[in-house]
Amino acid sequence: MIRKEELALVKEWDKTFAKSDKVDHSKVTFVNRYGITLAADMYIPKDAEGRLPAIAVSGPFGAVKEQCSGLYAQTMAERGFLTIAFDPSFTGESGGQPRYMASPDINTEDFMAAVDFLSLYERVDPDRIGIIGICGWGGMAINTAALDTRIKATVASTMYDMTRVNANGYFDSEDSEEQRYAHRTAMCAQRLADLKAGEYALGGGVIDPLPEDAPYFVKDYHAYYKTDRGYHARSLNSNGGWNVIGCESFMNQPILKYSNEIRSAVMVMHGDKAHSFYFGKDAFDNMVNGNKYTDNKELLVIEGASHTDLYDGGANGAIPFDKLQEFFEKYL
Repeated sequence: MIRKEELALVKEWDKTFAKSDKVDHSKVTFVNRYGITLAADMYIPKDAEGRLPAIAVSGPFGAVKEQCSGLYAQTMAERGFLTIAFDPSFTGESGGQPRYMASPDINTEDFMAAVDFLSLYERVDPDRIGIIGICGWGGMAINTAALDTRIKATVASTMYDMTRVNANGYFDSEDSEEQRYAHRTAMCAQRLADLKAGEYALGGGVIDPLPEDAPYFVKDYHAYYKTDRGYHARSLNSNGGWNVIGCESFMNQPILKYSNEIRSAVMVMHGDKAHSFYFGKDAFDNMVNGNKYTDNKELLVIEGASHTDLYDGGANGAIPFDKLQEFFEKYL
């Protein structure tokens, strides 16, 4: 018997963005194949009739649905799509114990469970379902598109390959057997330390206060997660972060291995000023290399946009929602 956990969901509007009067909002829950109940915000265009094309949204990695995934979902609902923004397993309002863990497998399954939910929802056309993954969930979205043939269109926005950054460090600066061995050794020691302490140590979210000599990308994160622009009480990045061992398994799991077998439409969207731009460029190149289905693949470069500009638009409204609408209307 598949059972849903009763989750304690916040009823009042507690998002980092204003509520739209063009959509109806509600909370929904669904279960993944590991039995974890996920919480989501659903957005439906007001006065919409019949079955609608649908989009599931998640990310960034360590964020919650009340932040930018909800903004994407609400905005796309204003443009005619039924959307959900969901919290991944072990985070936000979703279930899963222990908290603040991540898994390439389970988090890919979270997206597939969202597609399950939308496929069976009475207001959705099950043949017109897409997904949007932001930051680390951009990589998860591409991995899901390679696995889930029900998905007709995928957008990876300002994406990270979380397996690559965990195995190689930022900018591949730790890409050696010696450094990976040191990292693995530290993780194994941390596992025993956690068991002795009886609790999991947190790795820390975005650093605060911000050091004067902080790298550009750390300043970019701070400007979103630690200010009124994007702070949320349930966001890992805004607060204590993931468990130290939370992403341990990512080191040995190249999630984009079969991305060049994706037949459905994919758009990789990235700012050229983002520290993470190399993830998006390389992911796109790997996806089209040897792929027989390249006519529906696109790399969209947003000139002048930083990593977090594609979280909420930044100061210049960098998120190309017109382009997203055009892409999903074409392929859904």
